[in-house]
Amino acid sequence: MPSLKDLKNRIESVKNTRKITKAMQMVAAAKLRRAQEAAEAGRPYSEGMNKVMRSLAAAAADGEGPKLLAGTGSDQTHLLVVMTAERGLCGGFNSSIVKLARQKIEDLQALGKTVKILTVGRKGRDQMKREFEDLMVGHVDLSDVKRVGYENATAIARDLLARYEAGEFDVATIFFSRFESVISQVPTEAQIIPVAPAEAEAGEEESGKVVYEFEPGEEEILTELLPRAVATQLFSALLENAASEQGARMSAMDNATRNAGEMIDKLTIQYNRSRQAAITTELIEIIAGAEAL
Repeated sequence: MPSLKDLKNRIESVKNTRKITKAMQMVAAAKLRRAQEAAEAGRPYSEGMNKVMRSLAAAAADGEGPKLLAGTGSDQTHLLVVMTAERGLCGGFNSSIVKLARQKIEDLQALGKTVKILTVGRKGRDQMKREFEDLMVGHVDLSDVKRVGYENATAIARDLLARYEAGEFDVATIFFSRFESVISQVPTEAQIIPVAPAEAEAGEEESGKVVYEFEPGEEEILTELLPRAVATQLFSALLENAASEQGARMSAMDNATRNAGEMIDKLTIQYNRSRQAAITTELIEIIAGAEAL
């Protein structure tokens, strides 16, 4: 049975831990508001760009058009871009993304496909490295970035496009967490290279497809538009991840704070009982000694 001093030290330790988790919860709440606003503000632009690109990809489904739309004509080599956080203490946020990517890797390998992995975020790299170190071809370090910007997405997009032009892969898929609420972040995968053809939406008629006319020229505009579309998708994923990370951390730190409070209550009861037992024992010894005299 632990001594009174041990119990008192443990109570003080848990109280200090509760102060830290409470502070981290408040910091995450402040960061979440800005990250959520940024993610929600970027969704209309990202969704609009994706809709245009999917429509163009459907038009290029016969193999004609730029390589980013039509593809290489093969899907043998897949590049998986696993986007996680640089820091932990955010519940199952990182693990859920890695779990989705791991399942995709196993499915592709079962089909005999070649898989390569590019990680964004230290936590994803550390987890993927344990099982798939031989598949990893690169890592993007954002540990020094306090707030992700479009330039970060552009840098990643340039790397992906250079690898694609060099023939290092045929299909690129990103893995990230889509923010829904503080308690709900959905692990998501999305193919970004080549652009996936549009799927027929509910209520959409075949005759209602949009026909795009390009001016000054299709090739000139798509040369500028396609890389920007890839960067836009990456930027949207980074924003969603940032909001999801703060939401998951806020929820995790709230749970940790409440658990610490419950542990303090239990330890306090145990301390009081032990102290009462010690006092009772001392009184009995004093009374017994007095009677002996």
